[in-house]
Amino acid sequence: MGDRAAVPPLVGADWLLEACKQPDVVVLDASWHMPATRRDGAAEFELGHIPGAAFFSIDGIADPDSPLPHMVPSAEAFATAVGALGVGTGDHVVCYASDGIGTAPRAWWMFRLFGHERVSVLDGGLPAWTAAGGSLVKGPAAAVPRTFRAALDPARIRDLAAVRANLATAAELLVDARSAGRFAGTEPEPRPGLRGGHVPGSVSLPYQTLLDGPRMLPPDALRARLEAAGVTGDRRPVFTCGSGVSACTLALGLTLTGRDDWAVYDGSWSEWGGRADVPVAS
Repeated sequence: MGDRAAVPPLVGADWLLEACKQPDVVVLDASWHMPATRRDGAAEFELGHIPGAAFFSIDGIADPDSPLPHMVPSAEAFATAVGALGVGTGDHVVCYASDGIGTAPRAWWMFRLFGHERVSVLDGGLPAWTAAGGSLVKGPAAAVPRTFRAALDPARIRDLAAVRANLATAAELLVDARSAGRFAGTEPEPRPGLRGGHVPGSVSLPYQTLLDGPRMLPPDALRARLEAAGVTGDRRPVFTCGSGVSACTLALGLTLTGRDDWAVYDGSWSEWGGRADVPVAS
């Protein structure tokens, strides 16, 4: 979407220090934290953020009618929400998180899901920005609303029916970004009421495997980790996790290797593990 050239999926802080001076570069803080941490991304944003940035609420830019956490909204709702953050259709969006790569890939995926390809993640997040000499400002964002057009790309998302159908066909490879213990059902789920284990036929690739501290691994290392988990050229990978957030880190990692034929199971284990009418393996 938009008439500008493609942008890299990952950008560095040194690049952003210069690029953020351009009027078509929009910076978004997409920090999100598990409820048990009692951290509030929006409140932390007001305590210090990249100048000119706005806050992308993963819980707020979501389907209000779904009982599942932060399921994607309609294209119309997404367009309205990000337009209010100052994002225009042709802009280059740079997403960051307060603690490194963090949850920024979720916002990156959502923009791509709704047809906006000019979107990047800030490698190293806010710590990398400050380490590079970037300043911080306090207070709420002062975004000027823009017009944003969105159109859902169905190739980028899977729902319960698609994952259930794949049990029989095995046409796609489900790749689980949760910890190995949660995948095996030996570690408790952080959300109450969910069974332990994994979708039958899926493989485990904890999202931290693709990180070097707050940054993404280099492409060759990413490729090796993904291939070791079984993500090869044989089947389209579908990434899943607890609630569709860390799965997007796997999607970003695969994209950085040059492969772009993937999707995300939005409901993830919050949906699958909470149902009694689907099988669970351990």
